[in-house]
This record gives sequence, C-alpha cells and structure tokens, in this order.
Amino acid sequence: MTARHTSSVPSAKHRLRWTAFALLTGLWLCSLPLACLPGPAPYAAREVLSALAGALGLGPLPPDSALNLVVGDIRLARVVLAALCGGALAVAGVALQGVLRNPLADPFTLGVSAGAAFGASLAIALGGRLTDFFPALGPHPAALVAPAALAGALLALAGALWLGRGRGGWRKESVVLAGIAVAAFLGALVALVKALNEESVTSIVFWIMGSLQGRGWDSLPLLLATLLPGLLAVGLGWRALDVLALGDEQAAQLGLAVARARFWLLAGASCMTAGCVAVAGVIGFVGLVVPHVLRLLLGGGHGPLLVGAFLGGGVLLVWADVLARCVLDGGQELPVGVVTALLGGPFFALLVRGR
Repeated sequence: MTARHTSSVPSAKHRLRWTAFALLTGLWLCSLPLACLPGPAPYAAREVLSALAGALGLGPLPPDSALNLVVGDIRLARVVLAALCGGALAVAGVALQGVLRNPLADPFTLGVSAGAAFGASLAIALGGRLTDFFPALGPHPAALVAPAALAGALLALAGALWLGRGRGGWRKESVVLAGIAVAAFLGALVALVKALNEESVTSIVFWIMGSLQGRGWDSLPLLLATLLPGLLAVGLGWRALDVLALGDEQAAQLGLAVARARFWLLAGASCMTAGCVAVAGVIGFVGLVVPHVLRLLLGGGHGPLLVGAFLGGGVLLVWADVLARCVLDGGQELPVGVVTALLGGPFFALLVRGR
C-alpha cells in the first residue's frame, strides 16, 4: 500500500506539470488575439478579428484601411512586443534566482533594470552629439540606445555582485541589498541627467516608467537582436542552473565550470533585460512574480521552469498592458511599469515578510 502510494506521487506531479503547461500554452495563444480587441478606436470584436486574420495571412484583409492599420500595425505589434518582453523578463528572473540561489533576485531588485535605464537615458540625452563620434549613425543616433542599455545593465550587475560578495562568497541577502543600493545610485544619476538635459526629460521618463505606447514592428528587430542571444545562453544553461542549486562546491565536484556557467547565465539575463528596457523601458517585478508562482506548479527543475516562465511572463505583461491602455478614459494610458509595480510590489512584500 505504501509503495503504491509512493509511486503515485511522481505521477500526480507529472500530471500537474503537463496540465500547467497546457493551461499556460492555451492562455498564451488565446491572449495574443484577445488582447488586440480592446482599444480607444471603437471597432467591433468581429471587425478586429477579421483584420487580425488578414494581417496574419489567414484570410482576406477588410476594405477598411484604417482598421487594418490599427489592428495589424499598432495593436498586434504591441501585443507581440509585450509577450516577448514579459517572457524574457520572467526567464531572466529565473536565471538570476538560480545563479544567486536567492528567491528575491530579479532584474529589477538587482539593479540591472536601473543600469539599463541609465545607459539608455545617457544615450538619449547625448542625442545628436553621438554622431560626432559615430558618423555612421547619421542623423539617427537612437541605434546606440540598445548597446548603451546593455552596457549599463552589465555594469550595474557587476557592481551589485561586487558589493554583495564577502570573504565567504556571495550571500543571498547581501546581493539583494547591494542591488537595491546600486539601483538607488543609478536612479540618482538618471535624475542628474534629466536635470542637465531638460529637452530630453520626456523621453527619459518614458524609459523610467516603462511603456509600450507608440511601439510598433520597427522595434522588433532591436528586441530580437538582444533577446535571442540571451534566451540561447540561458536556455542552454538550464542543466547548469539545476547543478548550481546544489551549491558551488558540489557543482564543481560534479564537473561544472562554475565561474564560466555563472558568467554566461548572468550575461544572458542582462542581455535580455537590456533589450526589454531599450524597447519598453523599466518594467519591474515580472521576473519576480512569475517564477515564484510557476515553481508551485512546475517544481524546481529549471528546464520546465524556463519554458513556463516565458509563457507566463508573456501572458502577464500582455494583460498588464491591456489594463494600462484601457483603465483611463479619453485615450490616455497608464505606463505598464506602473501596473506591474502595483501588482508586484505587494507580492515582493509578502516574500520578504515570509522570510
């Protein structure tokens, strides 16, 4: 009787995992078209779905060119960007929590998002003056925003890890506290940049608060250029994340090159974060909330967790963006970073309280 009961436990966990995957996949697939329905333009659901089918090549385009523009070039592009950014931020959160063995780690709490925001704001503030050093950019120095965000993210992460490292190695609480300190310092630098360059304040505030308003298909190549390498680095390192969970000494005894694995995982997480910040600004707590919820459903294995985090993070940010653009009247929008902070802030407080 005991053996039968014991053997049924893995089977129950296996069924729960596949059920969770099926639900996540279904939610992700359903969210993409459904999130295109709401918006300030008063189109009926049937009209939007018809235009969406035409934009995806699944049917003829409606004769209304304005409808096709709103649905295909604005709403669909925004939903796709939200799904990619949310998924990438959640995957980055899984990687950072696994590498540092700290459930409170994510791109926001470790200062990575703040570093990317500082790099982007510095590139925005310098503006046309960058063309003096990079003539190939021509009159559009915005191409340097993403590399500047990546450099800022990596420097912020390096600073947090350096400050949080004691004689005995990294301590979980110290790294998070160091990340908060780095984020506060970089926030002050962003404020200084705004004060010294008032004409760029509006654009810089966009990066700080996080928003997908005005983003279209032209942002997709930039996002993919940073997301794909980061997803590849973290995805290929899922076994290393499982081994690192055992501790550095045991991981080294099992043959893992700990320093190299940690470098590539952290670099991949930072690369994804920088791409998301370059496109959508600072969006916090997605990388904190999603991994914790999914660990309850999928367990601690990082292979299933990374896939589930990409799906769950995408769903969360897609609907957070829908809420951001629909909660106010008159076509006004909330920054999506405000929505995720309102959702994730209490969750973060509960985690700290529970520890």
